[in-house]
Amino acid sequence: MPAAVAFSLLLLSGVVSAQQPTVLDIGGAAKLLSFTGQISVIRDSNDTGSGWALKVGDLVQPLQVVVTGAEGWGIFQVSDGSKFEVFPNSKVVFRANRGDWKELMEVWLGKVRVQIEHFGNIPNNNKVRTPSAVISVRGTIFDVTVEDSSDSTLVEDEEGSVAVRHLLKPGAEKVLLAGESVRIYKNEPLAKSVVDKNALLQRAVRAASDAFYQLALNGQRAAGTIAKVPTTTASGAGDKNNAPPPPPTAPPPPPPPPH
Repeated sequence: MPAAVAFSLLLLSGVVSAQQPTVLDIGGAAKLLSFTGQISVIRDSNDTGSGWALKVGDLVQPLQVVVTGAEGWGIFQVSDGSKFEVFPNSKVVFRANRGDWKELMEVWLGKVRVQIEHFGNIPNNNKVRTPSAVISVRGTIFDVTVEDSSDSTLVEDEEGSVAVRHLLKPGAEKVLLAGESVRIYKNEPLAKSVVDKNALLQRAVRAASDAFYQLALNGQRAAGTIAKVPTTTASGAGDKNNAPPPPPTAPPPPPPPPH
């Protein structure tokens, strides 16, 4: 084989391998890559407490439940390179259906963010289930939020497309594209749910507006603090610690002479 052809093949193989997601040799488990706050796993029905605290590198097995506290967050990776994040106050069952390995998780409560990897043009079909919806994906990034107060599921698609159908009520599915979202209520058919085509854009605008407001507020506070600092000179004038002491208080008058 000519040297130029061999070099081209080597370069091409390097580019292809660089584009492939990292594959982990962890079987059907999920590996915790990073976390903050309180995050634990309930391994089986014998766990009567809050579960076992997780640390980086720990594996979550199928049918186990991931639970996060008020400030808990964690990001996991599965063997094909796909990742999912679990946000605060959430409860998620990893691979709740052993008979269907494409069912990635079941979200009981809270929020998750899923990034499904795929190799080239080969689809990587996965499903996320909630109490009211089933979300089917190939290769995409999306958020799923289960809200206990409204008994609903909010699906927000960030990249690619996802198909959403109602878990309890039959009917046609809705396909979301990047930047679209839909809210599914447990007791209402999916046909009544309206797809919001600007949800992520509006959320980004609100986040940017809040950040700008906070920066402006911090700037005003800093300016107010600087204005109150006394002016100092080389001789120390204006420094309260170097100011001259006040004059002494005059002594009381002596008592009158006795008569």
